Amino acid sequence: LMNAAVAQGVEPAQIAQHCDSVSLCFSKGLGAPAGAVLAGRREFIAEAWRLRKLLGGGMRQAGVLAAAALLGLQHAEATLHRDHDNARRFAEGTSGPLGIHVLDLPLCSVNLAAVETNIVMVNVQGAWLSPAELCSHLHAISEEEVAETGEAVSVLLLPWSAHTVRAVWHRDISVHDTELARRKLEFVARKCQE
Repeated sequence: LMNAAVAQGVEPAQIAQHCDSVSLCFSKGLGAPAGAVLAGRREFIAEAWRLRKLLGGGMRQAGVLAAAALLGLQHAEATLHRDHDNARRFAEGTSGPLGIHVLDLPLCSVNLAAVETNIVMVNVQGAWLSPAELCSHLHAISEEEVAETGEAVSVLLLPWSAHTVRAVWHRDISVHDTELARRKLEFVARKCQE
């Protein structure tokens, strides 16, 4: 919800007004260690409260977590804009080195129109590697990589489908980290071609 609101330049309530209920996780993108909020009609919340108690859910001293959630909400727009910018930088290469879109790698491509928030879906093309194999190569650090690039970079991406890998940015991934990930993908693609 927060990523969508920031990407569209609207208040979260403008999106949520079309929903009967909304759940917002404070650790996803907002950087809180834990916590979520559930909103909906009075009857819905009463039933959710009853079920939570029935299942033994509850928390004491939740104020510390609420403080972290509040801090995340107060800085959400700037934090999420930075995450979106890093995702876009990885995909297209804005301001600086080239992104994977303009590298013209035969191994993978990105649909730039689909990069709206902090998520980049990388299409794995041809019979080079499966998404799982690509993720494995991106995660591994080889002696050859260190010798050629002078860097030991491990990138964690998720095989999403038979032909797609999912990359997600969050508050702990910097512009520099984004560039390292892009260069690692370029290195892996080049090695697969060889």
